[in-house]
Amino acid sequence: MDILQAVRYRAYSLHNYQQIPQVESLSDRQKFDISVVGSVLPFKVNNYVTDELIDWSDPASDPIFRLTFPQRDMLLPEHYRQMAHVIRSGGDRNAIKEAAHRIRLELNPHPAGQMALNVPLMDGVRLTGIQHKYRETVLFFPSSGQTCHSYCTFCFRWPQFTGMDEWKFAMRETELLVRYLEAHPEATDLLFTGGDPMVMNYKVFSQYIEPLLDGRARTNIQTIRIGTKSLSFWPYKFLTDPDADQFLRLFERITRQGINLAIMAHFNHPRELATEAVAAAVRRLRATGAQIRTQSPLLNHINTDPDSWAEMWRTQVNMNMIPYYMFIARNTGARHYFEVPLVRAWEIFREAYQQVSGVCRTVRGPSMSCTPGKVQILGVSELPLGEGLMQKVFALRMIQGRHPDWVAKPFFAKYDPEATWMSDLKPAFGEKFFYEKELESITSDTPDEEHYLFE
Repeated sequence: MDILQAVRYRAYSLHNYQQIPQVESLSDRQKFDISVVGSVLPFKVNNYVTDELIDWSDPASDPIFRLTFPQRDMLLPEHYRQMAHVIRSGGDRNAIKEAAHRIRLELNPHPAGQMALNVPLMDGVRLTGIQHKYRETVLFFPSSGQTCHSYCTFCFRWPQFTGMDEWKFAMRETELLVRYLEAHPEATDLLFTGGDPMVMNYKVFSQYIEPLLDGRARTNIQTIRIGTKSLSFWPYKFLTDPDADQFLRLFERITRQGINLAIMAHFNHPRELATEAVAAAVRRLRATGAQIRTQSPLLNHINTDPDSWAEMWRTQVNMNMIPYYMFIARNTGARHYFEVPLVRAWEIFREAYQQVSGVCRTVRGPSMSCTPGKVQILGVSELPLGEGLMQKVFALRMIQGRHPDWVAKPFFAKYDPEATWMSDLKPAFGEKFFYEKELESITSDTPDEEHYLFE
């Protein structure tokens, strides 16, 4: 395909995915499973993913197919039976919607205290389009960016795409964002997130950026981050879309003004790095002065091969991108399908890390974005208990924390080969982890109180 030739974007959802030509290769059972699971969890895919990334000769075992198309086992057996029964019995749209809502409520829609702990107040008003969990970094959810080019089946923000309006993060008022940043000079980083901010057109997106560039805002923002999957799922955003050049000129303006621009790119599998389109898009973005940092969760059925991670990191560095994070898949949605025991996650990270040179070792992980902060698994160790006895433990530290003083402190948890999330771990010494007393003071606050330890 000539990457300079404009490609028309076509998106497919649960209602029209059977129009995808390759779907004819799926069995009736697979199509029914997609209908059942896609009624609960969000489903959206586009023609770049279907035409250039998925291997349709064996979709059932293809990692990109699993990454974008709902699979039967992404619902727990009882949830699958409930939804399948409603559909088979001819339930109308309302019946399907009600059954889906009941199931969604059991899937931990917003983990790590996102709604209760991260949404700040200003002048007594909750800024529902902002999260401020860590002192230096403010997350902004532009209302026009609350969708994606395609939905990842593991996405921890899946409720935002399923009509659960009470759990959406979005805010139109750029003025409120600027006022908040001006009132919080400790915030040096602004992260545009969603959804995917790169679904917005230039005219809309630039309205959020302009106040930070034209001198109107008096903030301390030194880095603008853009969290996006567009390089993986729609690189034509930066190649042949009608406003591609306008975006690139805007990015050049940002970097020329001395603001660090970081594209936080999500790559979950080496195949997403293999097309001519993504290579060309990366080159165009890097030419603006932007950095591209890469991250992904570790996902069962998708990328649990250490060789794949080593290949991703090497390829990313060779393309002038910076490996940044290996995450643990969050405890929400289809977590049971994607989760990997923490000890195995550390082994995969270590085996991949050993295969690459120092320039790839900018990557950090495995990391859990949980309620107290980003907790990194440093490894499994044995510590002496005395009289020749040894205790096997997880060695942990916080890469980021709700309280700045928590950051980089090592601590230990009892070894548990079955643990898959921080909540499964118990302190190796004493009754509580070192941060728990302060954390309890946050979680006990009422919704109308400020509860940021860094304030």
